[in-house]
Amino acid sequence: MKLSVNTFRAGLVEERVQYGMWVGFASGYAAEIEAGLGYDWLLIDGEHAPNNVATILAQLQALAPYPSSPVVRCVNHDPALIKQLLDIGAQTLMVPMVETAEQAEALVSAMRYPPHGRRGVGGGLVRATRWDDINDYLAIAHQELCLIVQVESAAGVENAAAIAAVEGVDAVFIGPADLSSALGNPGNPGHPDVQQAIASTIATVKAAGKQVGILAPQEDDAHRYIDLGCTFVAVAIDISLLRQAAREALARFSSGALPPETPSALY
Repeated sequence: MKLSVNTFRAGLVEERVQYGMWVGFASGYAAEIEAGLGYDWLLIDGEHAPNNVATILAQLQALAPYPSSPVVRCVNHDPALIKQLLDIGAQTLMVPMVETAEQAEALVSAMRYPPHGRRGVGGGLVRATRWDDINDYLAIAHQELCLIVQVESAAGVENAAAIAAVEGVDAVFIGPADLSSALGNPGNPGHPDVQQAIASTIATVKAAGKQVGILAPQEDDAHRYIDLGCTFVAVAIDISLLRQAAREALARFSSGALPPETPSALY
């Protein structure tokens, strides 16, 4: 059996724009519905959504027959958790709050087998190897793995060039919500200081030869970030879409005033 091609990683190499959706329901059933909608990639959120290894596995299995590529976001930098997520078949990981090149190097090591890293070997227990049916998996797994590190703090912005230069880091993803809080403008990623930090980080990472992504569910923001050089952009959040559609459905029948809509905390 051959190693599965990581089409998301291939898109990064080709530098083509890929549109994604944030998947927050922690449900294989919901993920499968979203997998048929045509998004290039779907972010299975293990940081803020109520996911664990088992629920992420269910979503990976649900997405497997569909062309949308799964991207799994870890809750932290724990190499034991990274090992488990890779073993259940995740090929692309997004890791939050990376602030130094040393942290990025440790993440690369956690994703690779010895002698190039410290990923543990699970043998026939591992779904990623199709239970030992993929020939030479230990030697070739890295060819289709993809590491996205998140820059979402003042330190991350300051060290963006060094982070992006780390071999094995495939892309950088900017988190506007955390970055706005870190820069003293919580809930306001549109603040000029935050926008300047975002623009400078995009330019810095692109200059290092790596691709940049961002969360931008507002259409004008998405276009602006793409113009600045982002090549993978999450343009929707499933929970927000459900909430908004439910509000609008009720508004068509209700005579009472609905409470004002508020921006998603993820954005």
